[in-house]
Amino acid sequence: MKNYVLGTVIAAILIAVIAVVGVSQLRGGDEVDEAVPTEAAPQEVPQRPDCPAGTVAGVELDCLGGKATGKRADEGVSVVNVWAWWCEPCRAELPYLQKVAETHPDWQVVGVHADKNAGNGAAFLNDVGVDLPSFQDADNKFAGQLSLPGVVPVTVVLKDGEVRKQFAQPFSSAAEIERAVKEAIAA
Repeated sequence: MKNYVLGTVIAAILIAVIAVVGVSQLRGGDEVDEAVPTEAAPQEVPQRPDCPAGTVAGVELDCLGGKATGKRADEGVSVVNVWAWWCEPCRAELPYLQKVAETHPDWQVVGVHADKNAGNGAAFLNDVGVDLPSFQDADNKFAGQLSLPGVVPVTVVLKDGEVRKQFAQPFSSAAEIERAVKEAIAA
């Protein structure tokens, strides 16, 4: 009886292998099925708001979907949020940062997209309705230079280009962000 069961299992495996090979041959062998995603292809980057000119905490970054213009990023109070398009806590937090930017026009509130796919990043911001200027950081040089933890979101508060405080946590309201920034710049 054991030999019968073992033979049946082996036969089933062989039939499955032959079927897969046969289908592959009928489809042309090594051709890639366009319906099956392999690696995410880079998307065109949608237009986004322009970014402040200059560096962010001494790090040179490209603007995500815009140009670098206007007031320098390293002047006054800056609130820099490091996020990624695939991050659910970022999706919840970014609208609060938008509100903080609207409430405090004297603060520069900007994002840093920490992912290679700039197109997905810009589309993500458009999807959540956030108009914050964001920089693109495909190789994580911002996080590396500031020794930030390898998680997102992270919010960095700067005053005149100097890091005052880092928050490796998602914020749950605009008021919570405002309190944290005020405490950081008062210290």
